[in-house]
Amino acid sequence: MPVCHDPDSSPPIPRIHGASVSHEDLVLEASDGNRFAAFAATPEEPSGAGIVILPDVRGLYRFYEELALRFAEREHTAIAIDYFGRTAGAGKRGDDFEYVPHVEQTTEAGVQADAGAAVEWLRAAGCRAIFTVGFCFGGRRSWLAAASGHGLAGAIGFYGRPSADDEGKGPIPQARELVAPILALMGGDDPGIPVADAEAFDAALDDAGVEHEVVIYPGAPHSFFDRKYEEFADASADAWSRVLAFVDRYSG
Repeated sequence: MPVCHDPDSSPPIPRIHGASVSHEDLVLEASDGNRFAAFAATPEEPSGAGIVILPDVRGLYRFYEELALRFAEREHTAIAIDYFGRTAGAGKRGDDFEYVPHVEQTTEAGVQADAGAAVEWLRAAGCRAIFTVGFCFGGRRSWLAAASGHGLAGAIGFYGRPSADDEGKGPIPQARELVAPILALMGGDDPGIPVADAEAFDAALDDAGVEHEVVIYPGAPHSFFDRKYEEFADASADAWSRVLAFVDRYSG
């Protein structure tokens, strides 16, 4: 099972030195009683926008904690969640965590229940407009969160798989169920997600009348949004600027 980012990867986003941000490790409880780990970053002067970060298949680790901090430095309250509370508990884990057996036990309903708990945490923190931002495994779930009753202002996905699963479910076949604006940021040289799939997602959203933007970065691989990929720094910078503009546009 592919991993988006290495344990020592970091978001390709400049840190804003001097920004007043607090952060904390949390344990949240979903509607089904599941308790799971999360990491929250809160600015001193919040914008009113809240971000739920849905990681890749490894679950919650440093890359996504850093991403939450980068959002908070830009005055957006952010919370990154873990997927494996039901099977691995809510404690901190090392880089050698064997995530594959736990990914295989996740369900769409479980992921969305956990995302819903994070949405409610953000609302309780005073956020008025809430967005999901996901990567790979989480990119797909971010888009599907727009069909899950969370009341999102928008859903953003980096290199998520939009095609149907074995049960015929997925962002493309469920495009008419997506009730929030969509931003999709895709690699043009992703061996696991053909450009044709990204184009089909774009067409399905057009047909469904969903406000959206699908951006394909020529030559960019899966997981290009990583400081290690210096040759794709321009694509990463453009993607980050689009994320911030999307949040600003739909924050109301």
